[in-house]
Amino acid sequence: MDSSTIIYCAITFFVTLIVAGAAAFFIGVAYRKKTAETEIGSAEDQAKRIVNEAYKSAEAKKKELLIEAKEEVHKLRTEAERDIKDRRTEVSRQERRIQQKEESLDRKLDNLEKKEESIQQKHLQVEERLEEAEKLKKSQIDQLERISGLTASQAKEQLLESLEGELTHEKAVKIANFEQQLKDEAEEKAREMISMAISRCAADHVSEATVSVVTLPSDEMKGRIIGREGRNIRALETLTGVDLIIDDTPEAITLSSFDPVRREIARLSLEKLITDGRIHPARIEETVEKATREVENRIKAEGERAMMETNVHGLHHELVKLLGRLRYRTSYGQNVLDHSIEVAHLAGIMAAELGVDVTTAKRAGLLHDIGKALSHEIEGSHVQIGMDVCRKYKENAQVLHAIEAHHGDVETKTVVAALVQAADAISAARPGARRENLENYIKRVEKLEEIASSFDGVEKCYAIQAGREIRILVKPEVVKDDEMVIVAREIAKRIESELEYPGQIKVNMIRESRAIDYAK
Repeated sequence: MDSSTIIYCAITFFVTLIVAGAAAFFIGVAYRKKTAETEIGSAEDQAKRIVNEAYKSAEAKKKELLIEAKEEVHKLRTEAERDIKDRRTEVSRQERRIQQKEESLDRKLDNLEKKEESIQQKHLQVEERLEEAEKLKKSQIDQLERISGLTASQAKEQLLESLEGELTHEKAVKIANFEQQLKDEAEEKAREMISMAISRCAADHVSEATVSVVTLPSDEMKGRIIGREGRNIRALETLTGVDLIIDDTPEAITLSSFDPVRREIARLSLEKLITDGRIHPARIEETVEKATREVENRIKAEGERAMMETNVHGLHHELVKLLGRLRYRTSYGQNVLDHSIEVAHLAGIMAAELGVDVTTAKRAGLLHDIGKALSHEIEGSHVQIGMDVCRKYKENAQVLHAIEAHHGDVETKTVVAALVQAADAISAARPGARRENLENYIKRVEKLEEIASSFDGVEKCYAIQAGREIRILVKPEVVKDDEMVIVAREIAKRIESELEYPGQIKVNMIRESRAIDYAK
């Protein structure tokens, strides 16, 4: 078989396959179309059946809802009718009550009108009787004036004068009795409490000055302290802020400064340098730094000691340092830290006797002079400085008020403040506790005599008992016996308002009557 025949046979075979495939495709398409038409018809029948069932179900549901709606409407209508009926009944009852009240008000109005008429008639009768009484009173007054020979104003003046004298006498007697009674009771109770507090609190008194003296082993040490061209003494004064006074005093150097802490640092530094023997600017700077740290540690230790002695806890660490600084602070020669500790003890003892909070009283007593630790650095009184510092470190209101009132700058409003004020006065008034400047003492005594002399009727006055008593001699023709109590009270009030003094001042008034005659 040649190649052309083979090719022809192959072509014929492929054509036959293609024709057979096409015929099979068309036959499959026709079959699927028929199957799909059959399924579509079945689906349409099923859809129609579902629609019919849904329609029937909806009709049934509609009928049920209509029936339920009719029943609900009937029920609501029945309730509304019943409610309307009840409201009509209530309205009828309210109308009847209102009508009854109107009838009652009408009756009361009629009664009021009748009473008003009766009152008017009585008012007219009263006016007539008052006119008669005025006429009778006038006639009696005229008759009394004719009998007594005095007019009404003259009789009134005479009566007031006699009453004034009697009232002055009675007032003075009552004031004296009340004051004496209250004074006796208060003094007895206060004396008992204060004496017990003082006896239970014994404190040492330390007196210091504004200068410190450092002892030298020999006068040759003065030259070494001064140094070449004064460089050592200048370095020491610059680093410590203290004046070194080197004079002819044998084997001694005086340190002078208003700040006691600086003076203590300078004293320690100088003693260390003298002991060491090496004195030059670098060594001085190193020694001053060591002394400063040592003094700061002492300050902290002193503050903690004060807290332990008074059993006051929870103070801010800065307040503890300020308390320690009071160890180097004096007031009228009295060490302020010892004074504060003593005031805390006294206030606590008296608070325990009175049933007041002992912890608060001790805390206020310990902190009452805390401002003195900063009075060299901050402008203002130590009271205001102390209040500002304690307020800064969140101290409670009672402690702040006690600090503010302990010198009487404001009126005491709490028992704790009064106790701190009393304890402060007791501590300051202990024998030997304070040294008062002679000039201030003389001024206070002169002012005391000046106040007493300014009152009418005072002939002479003398301040005695170191200014604790003022003895006043009055003119008997000016100041009567009944008026002495009142005048003494006024003088005491003025002394309280114009003078500052520890303890109390006794106002002692003396009235002397003398009768002089001559035998001939």
